[in-house]
Amino acid sequence: MAKPQIVLLPKTQLLLKDLGEKLRLARLRRNITARLEAERAGISVSTLALIEKGSPTVAIGSYVQVLVTLGLEQDLLQVAADDEFGRKLQDAGLPQRARASKRRKT
Repeated sequence: MAKPQIVLLPKTQLLLKDLGEKLRLARLRRNITARLEAERAGISVSTLALIEKGSPTVAIGSYVQVLVTLGLEQDLLQVAADDEFGRKLQDAGLPQRARASKRRKT
């Protein structure tokens, strides 16, 4: 059975492409070959190439491994660190659910 096709919004595609390019530039600035980076991250060179192109088919864990081996894990920890919109919702006192509701099968 064929893998289902991943459909991304154009904004998401641009974000992944930009992330991949930034990872590639970070690797090149450090003068690290693709082969060495792939070895350090525990992935194949072809997977690294897909990451640097911003492929949505690569597992997020592989992206994170590349970030860590390049010493950029602090950038990852900044994601949603200052969630301004979430804080406004919290301050407004809107009811919050502990968990998202489950979709019912019909």
